[in-house]
Amino acid sequence: MYSKKVLQRVARVASCACISAAALAATMAHADSPRWPDKMVRIIAAGPAGGSADIIARMMADTLSKESGQPVVVDPRPGAGGVLAVTELSQAPHDGYTVLVAVNSLVSEIPHIVKLRVDMAREIKPVAELGRGGLVLVGAPSVPARNFGELMTWVKAHPGTVNYASYTAGTLSHVLGLQLNKAAGIDMTHVAYKGSTPALTDVMGGHVPLMFDAMPSSLPLIKAGKIKAFAVSTPKRSALLPEVPTFTELGYPQLEATGWMGLWVKPDVPAAQQARVREAALKVLATPAVRERLQDIGFEPGQPRSPEELSQSLGADYQRMGAVLKSIDFKPE
Repeated sequence: MYSKKVLQRVARVASCACISAAALAATMAHADSPRWPDKMVRIIAAGPAGGSADIIARMMADTLSKESGQPVVVDPRPGAGGVLAVTELSQAPHDGYTVLVAVNSLVSEIPHIVKLRVDMAREIKPVAELGRGGLVLVGAPSVPARNFGELMTWVKAHPGTVNYASYTAGTLSHVLGLQLNKAAGIDMTHVAYKGSTPALTDVMGGHVPLMFDAMPSSLPLIKAGKIKAFAVSTPKRSALLPEVPTFTELGYPQLEATGWMGLWVKPDVPAAQQARVREAALKVLATPAVRERLQDIGFEPGQPRSPEELSQSLGADYQRMGAVLKSIDFKPE
């Protein structure tokens, strides 16, 4: 006969084994589930609260939560050219329930300008394009110019003393200023910020006179008269700012540029789960309310390009941006 103590120990081991088996079964059930999401989703936004990535992430989160009945939380992570957001994604479980919303420049532009310890093209993989749009050149209310021509006259009269902000070094917000310097023969100085929100705060306050910013974060301030709009980088004028000319109209076609906001995962997330994440994202994007909201903030709804097409475009954009920076004699620090 076994002692009572031994029997109790066997019972405890069996109980633990059952619990472990149940936990493993639950994990496998999530991994094999044909439905996504079937538990809480965390969306990391590469930028500050109120920035373009955060705005679009919250738009996605609201609709996805309503459609699925699962909680979806948004976690803004600004700074370090997007590296902090990517690092946060890397430290989360690679099960497809932590995803990233970030602009394409994270892979195609920032590595040219900021010395990174990670290879962005290998760290993250796009699964869906959420929206696309250009930038708008905005200025402080105190800038003594009513239009782009007057702005250039003022900047040329103050060589080396006019600053322009970007929402992150290495993004289109930074590069367009470099291109304008060369194309217009001016000498603006770049000031990098950790996202649109703090940069726009300083622009409104007149601490930095100019900024190239994405439409979602700037548009409300333009409409409220808190900042001025001088030009847009899109091929055509924005329906939301019909009085603001394009750079091409103004004689600077080299500043015509658009970017896209994507939904990203770690590449080692199981392929079947990546497909489920993409399918759910495309379903959200097909919602009339989401498409209308994207257009209201100055973004066109994303194109239904496959992950492979998105990755190929990132490679092409990386090469193109390298050529642009070479043409303006940019030297990374």
